[in-house]
Amino acid sequence: MNVTHDMSVFSLVTGASVLVQLVMAGLLLCSVFSWYYIFVKVFTFRRAFTQSDKFERDFWSGGDLNELFQRAVNSRDASGTLERIFESGFREFTKLKKQPGATGQNVAAVMDGTRRAMRATYQREMEGLESHLSFLASVGSVSPYVGLFGTVWGIMNSFRGLAQVSQATLGTVAPGIAEALIATAMGLFAAIPAVVAYNRFAEELNRLATRFDSFMEEFSNILQRHS
Repeated sequence: MNVTHDMSVFSLVTGASVLVQLVMAGLLLCSVFSWYYIFVKVFTFRRAFTQSDKFERDFWSGGDLNELFQRAVNSRDASGTLERIFESGFREFTKLKKQPGATGQNVAAVMDGTRRAMRATYQREMEGLESHLSFLASVGSVSPYVGLFGTVWGIMNSFRGLAQVSQATLGTVAPGIAEALIATAMGLFAAIPAVVAYNRFAEELNRLATRFDSFMEEFSNILQRHS
């Protein structure tokens, strides 16, 4: 019974050296933050796809662009990325068209300004969608090595303890090695979900980026025909 109690996970963690405990605490903290950002990003990307679907249905339904623009301005807080890109592009297009001499050979300048306005909004929106993904990537790549460091340090302490024992047995070596391996396990526990989530979110981010680029090109063609 004493051996079972001594070899429990709680006993191994509390009996580890201070450095190994700090490594475990850091990995546990990284895991908690990773899961928090994972849940935040799940809802963020789900909302982005839902809002994009809704706006594209309204945009391609053949309604008036001015009415769609006013709706986007009035509901700016609840609008999605595509709607904000449309709003910035249509606002710039309308402003440049009202300037004197905005016809004929100056149409290209109007369209360039419109594309720049949409591209600036696109960059801001993509930065928001990309936020915290670098943290998941860092946790996924660094956590196994941090856990391995804790394992190596714990095994070193175990062998140093063996030097003070006249006869080494499995019961003497096992606790030290077990508590050291827990650090590696915690490193993998923090890294695996972060890597899987990062790859999934990176794929969804690329899908949204392609979708936004296509909309900007199609909307630019529509405005160019209007001009």
